[in-house]
Amino acid sequence: MVDGLPRGPPWWTAFPEARASCPRVEASEVAALLEKISAAGSSATRDFLLVDVRRTDWEGGTVSTSINLPAHTFYQTRPVIYQLCKQAGIQRIIFYCGKDLDYLNEVGETGIKAEILAGGIKGWQKAYGGRLMDYYDEKTWAEQSK
Repeated sequence: MVDGLPRGPPWWTAFPEARASCPRVEASEVAALLEKISAAGSSATRDFLLVDVRRTDWEGGTVSTSINLPAHTFYQTRPVIYQLCKQAGIQRIIFYCGKDLDYLNEVGETGIKAEILAGGIKGWQKAYGGRLMDYYDEKTWAEQSK
């Protein structure tokens, strides 16, 4: 027990190790994608999905338009997420950290590219502050940098 809470192995040890490597995409490229979509308005065609895989630490905000799929639940739901991405015409899935390129390889997918946001959410916030973020909370970021 630590701090009165039972401690066991970390949650991620229940899942297989990743076999595939995953390319990284710079925050500046993601920002450019978001700005392009924003400038195009409702006529924009979106072919990428931003996935925030943080569990409970997503306080402080998230990159605009991201969806939250906590890493500890992603493994079980990846077939459904894959089908939704295929149906929506998604060509790139950009994770804040972690990845699941293995599943794309298992199903023989070549039309969807999995990437990791270089620096994750902390790198994004460092580069952009609250720009292009939803639910940005400056106080949370100030506390984390102490």
